Amino acid sequence: MILDKLPAHDDCTALAADPNGLTAIKNPACAATVWQRAPLARFQRWIDALPPEQLPRARMILRPEAVCDALINIARQCGTPESSECNLLIEDASALASIFANLMNTTYLRLRFDVINTNACRKFHIDAVTARLVCTYRGTGTQYGLSEGGQEPEQIMTVPTGSPIILRGTRWPETPVSGLLHRSPPIVGTGETRLLLVLDPVEEPEKEAETAYIH
Repeated sequence: MILDKLPAHDDCTALAADPNGLTAIKNPACAATVWQRAPLARFQRWIDALPPEQLPRARMILRPEAVCDALINIARQCGTPESSECNLLIEDASALASIFANLMNTTYLRLRFDVINTNACRKFHIDAVTARLVCTYRGTGTQYGLSEGGQEPEQIMTVPTGSPIILRGTRWPETPVSGLLHRSPPIVGTGETRLLLVLDPVEEPEKEAETAYIH
Protein backbone atom coordinates (compact mmCIF):
# COMPACT_ATOMS: atom_id res chain seq x y z
CA MET A 1 0.00 0.00 0.00
CA ILE A 2 1.28 3.47 -0.89
CA LEU A 3 0.95 6.27 1.62
CA ASP A 4 -1.05 9.33 0.67
CA LYS A 5 1.20 12.03 -0.71
CA LEU A 6 2.30 14.79 1.58
CA PRO A 7 0.71 18.14 0.72
CA ALA A 8 2.73 20.14 -1.81
CA HIS A 9 3.86 23.37 -0.16
CA ASP A 10 7.13 24.44 -1.73
CA ASP A 11 9.68 23.65 -4.40
CA CYS A 12 12.50 22.63 -2.03
CA THR A 13 11.03 19.32 -0.82
CA ALA A 14 10.96 16.32 -3.17
CA LEU A 15 8.70 13.30 -2.72
CA ALA A 16 10.17 9.96 -3.83
CA ALA A 17 8.23 6.83 -4.72
CA ASP A 18 11.31 4.59 -4.46
CA PRO A 19 14.95 4.77 -3.30
CA ASN A 20 16.11 6.16 -6.65
CA GLY A 21 14.02 9.26 -6.02
CA LEU A 22 16.18 10.16 -3.02
CA THR A 23 18.84 11.42 -5.45
CA ALA A 24 16.68 14.54 -5.80
CA ILE A 25 18.54 15.86 -2.73
CA LYS A 26 21.39 16.69 -5.12
CA ASN A 27 19.21 19.02 -7.18
CA PRO A 28 20.22 22.65 -6.52
CA ALA A 29 16.78 23.74 -5.28
CA CYS A 30 16.07 20.65 -3.15
CA ALA A 31 16.60 20.92 0.63
CA ALA A 32 14.90 17.66 1.61
CA THR A 33 13.50 14.53 0.07
CA VAL A 34 11.01 12.04 1.53
CA TRP A 35 10.70 8.43 0.42
CA GLN A 36 6.97 7.79 0.75
CA ARG A 37 6.33 4.21 1.82
CA ALA A 38 4.11 2.27 4.21
CA PRO A 39 5.45 -0.20 6.78
CA LEU A 40 4.05 -3.71 6.83
CA ALA A 41 1.08 -3.87 9.21
CA ARG A 42 2.49 -6.82 11.14
CA PHE A 43 5.82 -5.05 11.58
CA GLN A 44 4.16 -1.89 12.85
CA ARG A 45 2.00 -3.83 15.31
CA TRP A 46 5.11 -5.60 16.60
CA ILE A 47 7.29 -2.54 17.10
CA ASP A 48 4.46 -0.47 18.57
CA ALA A 49 3.77 -3.19 21.16
CA LEU A 50 7.37 -3.60 22.35
CA PRO A 51 8.15 -2.32 25.85
CA PRO A 52 10.38 0.78 25.44
CA GLU A 53 13.22 -0.89 27.33
CA GLN A 54 13.39 -3.57 24.60
CA LEU A 55 13.77 -1.13 21.73
CA PRO A 56 17.28 -1.06 20.21
CA ARG A 57 19.57 1.80 21.25
CA ALA A 58 22.82 2.49 19.42
CA ARG A 59 25.39 5.19 18.73
CA MET A 60 28.35 4.19 16.60
CA ILE A 61 30.48 4.99 13.56
CA LEU A 62 30.96 2.20 11.07
CA ARG A 63 31.12 1.20 7.43
CA PRO A 64 27.73 0.61 5.80
CA GLU A 65 28.54 -3.04 5.17
CA ALA A 66 29.06 -3.56 8.92
CA VAL A 67 25.64 -2.20 9.92
CA CYS A 68 23.73 -5.49 9.73
CA ASP A 69 26.05 -7.46 12.02
CA ALA A 70 26.34 -4.51 14.41
CA LEU A 71 22.57 -4.18 14.73
CA ILE A 72 22.14 -7.91 15.32
CA ASN A 73 24.44 -7.52 18.33
CA ILE A 74 22.71 -4.32 19.47
CA ALA A 75 19.29 -6.00 19.35
CA ARG A 76 20.57 -8.86 21.49
CA GLN A 77 22.17 -6.49 24.00
CA CYS A 78 18.98 -4.44 24.29
CA GLY A 79 16.76 -7.50 24.68
CA THR A 80 14.83 -6.90 21.48
CA PRO A 81 12.96 -10.19 20.94
CA GLU A 82 14.25 -12.29 18.05
CA SER A 83 11.59 -12.57 15.38
CA SER A 84 10.98 -12.07 11.69
CA GLU A 85 9.89 -8.50 12.49
CA CYS A 86 13.19 -7.83 14.27
CA ASN A 87 14.97 -9.13 11.18
CA LEU A 88 12.91 -6.72 9.06
CA LEU A 89 14.01 -3.80 11.22
CA ILE A 90 17.68 -4.75 10.97
CA GLU A 91 17.48 -5.39 7.24
CA ASP A 92 15.69 -2.12 6.56
CA ALA A 93 18.12 -0.04 8.61
CA SER A 94 21.04 -1.78 6.88
CA ALA A 95 19.53 -1.07 3.46
CA LEU A 96 18.97 2.60 4.32
CA ALA A 97 22.59 2.86 5.49
CA SER A 98 23.82 1.45 2.18
CA ILE A 99 21.53 3.72 0.13
CA PHE A 100 22.52 6.83 2.08
CA ALA A 101 26.25 6.05 2.01
CA ASN A 102 26.16 5.58 -1.76
CA LEU A 103 24.19 8.79 -2.20
CA MET A 104 26.60 10.79 -0.07
CA ASN A 105 29.68 8.98 -1.41
CA THR A 106 30.95 8.30 2.09
CA THR A 107 32.89 5.33 3.48
CA TYR A 108 31.70 5.75 7.08
CA LEU A 109 28.41 6.66 8.73
CA ARG A 110 27.43 7.80 12.17
CA LEU A 111 24.44 5.62 13.12
CA ARG A 112 22.06 6.28 15.97
CA PHE A 113 19.01 4.38 17.11
CA ASP A 114 17.30 6.79 19.49
CA VAL A 115 14.46 5.90 21.85
CA ILE A 116 12.66 9.13 22.72
CA ASN A 117 9.81 9.89 25.12
CA THR A 118 10.56 13.57 25.76
CA ASN A 119 10.48 16.79 23.73
CA ALA A 120 13.95 16.22 22.29
CA CYS A 121 15.02 18.78 19.66
CA ARG A 122 11.57 20.36 19.76
CA LYS A 123 12.78 23.67 18.33
CA PHE A 124 12.91 24.03 14.56
CA HIS A 125 16.50 23.98 13.34
CA ILE A 126 19.01 22.90 10.66
CA ASP A 127 21.59 20.27 11.64
CA ALA A 128 25.31 21.07 11.53
CA VAL A 129 26.04 18.24 9.06
CA THR A 130 26.28 17.88 5.31
CA ALA A 131 23.04 15.90 5.21
CA ARG A 132 21.11 13.62 7.54
CA LEU A 133 18.74 10.70 7.01
CA VAL A 134 16.04 10.20 9.61
CA CYS A 135 13.53 7.34 9.65
CA THR A 136 10.99 7.08 12.46
CA TYR A 137 10.02 3.44 12.94
CA ARG A 138 7.72 4.04 15.90
CA GLY A 139 5.73 7.09 16.90
CA THR A 140 5.24 10.45 15.23
CA GLY A 141 7.65 11.28 12.41
CA THR A 142 9.94 14.27 11.98
CA GLN A 143 8.20 17.60 11.39
CA TYR A 144 9.42 20.23 8.93
CA GLY A 145 8.42 23.46 7.23
CA LEU A 146 9.66 26.63 5.56
CA SER A 147 10.78 29.46 7.81
CA GLU A 148 10.41 33.14 7.00
CA GLY A 149 13.12 35.25 8.61
CA GLY A 150 14.03 32.57 11.13
CA GLN A 151 10.51 32.33 12.51
CA GLU A 152 8.72 29.05 13.23
CA PRO A 153 7.14 27.68 10.03
CA GLU A 154 3.47 28.54 9.59
CA GLN A 155 2.75 25.31 7.75
CA ILE A 156 4.19 22.20 9.43
CA MET A 157 4.46 18.85 7.67
CA THR A 158 4.88 15.52 9.49
CA VAL A 159 6.82 12.74 7.80
CA PRO A 160 4.78 9.50 7.90
CA THR A 161 6.02 6.79 10.24
CA GLY A 162 8.33 4.45 8.35
CA SER A 163 9.19 6.99 5.63
CA PRO A 164 12.83 8.13 5.51
CA ILE A 165 13.62 11.80 5.01
CA ILE A 166 16.98 13.20 3.91
CA LEU A 167 17.63 16.77 5.01
CA ARG A 168 20.44 19.06 3.95
CA GLY A 169 22.48 20.51 6.81
CA THR A 170 24.47 23.70 7.24
CA ARG A 171 27.58 22.06 5.76
CA TRP A 172 25.93 21.32 2.42
CA PRO A 173 28.20 23.01 -0.15
CA GLU A 174 25.48 24.81 -2.10
CA THR A 175 23.97 28.11 -1.10
CA PRO A 176 21.78 29.97 -0.32
CA VAL A 177 20.14 28.16 2.61
CA SER A 178 16.57 27.24 1.70
CA GLY A 179 14.96 28.11 5.03
CA LEU A 180 13.62 24.57 5.48
CA LEU A 181 13.69 23.72 9.19
CA HIS A 182 12.79 20.55 11.07
CA ARG A 183 12.20 19.30 14.60
CA SER A 184 11.26 16.26 16.64
CA PRO A 185 7.53 16.45 17.41
CA PRO A 186 6.61 17.52 20.96
CA ILE A 187 5.29 14.42 22.73
CA VAL A 188 5.60 15.13 26.46
CA GLY A 189 2.38 14.15 28.24
CA THR A 190 1.20 11.87 25.44
CA GLY A 191 2.80 8.67 26.73
CA GLU A 192 4.32 8.16 23.29
CA THR A 193 7.70 6.51 22.77
CA ARG A 194 9.44 7.08 19.46
CA LEU A 195 12.15 4.98 17.81
CA LEU A 196 14.17 6.63 15.09
CA LEU A 197 17.17 5.82 12.97
CA VAL A 198 19.56 8.72 12.30
CA LEU A 199 22.40 8.50 9.76
CA ASP A 200 25.13 11.10 9.13
CA PRO A 201 28.10 10.87 6.73
CA VAL A 202 31.49 10.88 8.49
CA GLU A 203 34.70 11.98 6.79
CA GLU A 204 37.24 11.32 9.56
CA PRO A 205 35.92 8.57 11.85
CA GLU A 206 39.09 8.32 13.92
CA LYS A 207 38.49 11.88 15.19
CA GLU A 208 34.97 11.12 16.43
CA ALA A 209 36.04 10.07 19.90
CA GLU A 210 32.62 10.44 21.51
CA THR A 211 31.12 7.60 19.48
CA ALA A 212 31.98 3.91 19.22
CA TYR A 213 34.08 3.42 16.09
CA ILE A 214 33.86 0.07 14.28
CA HIS A 215 36.52 -0.59 11.63
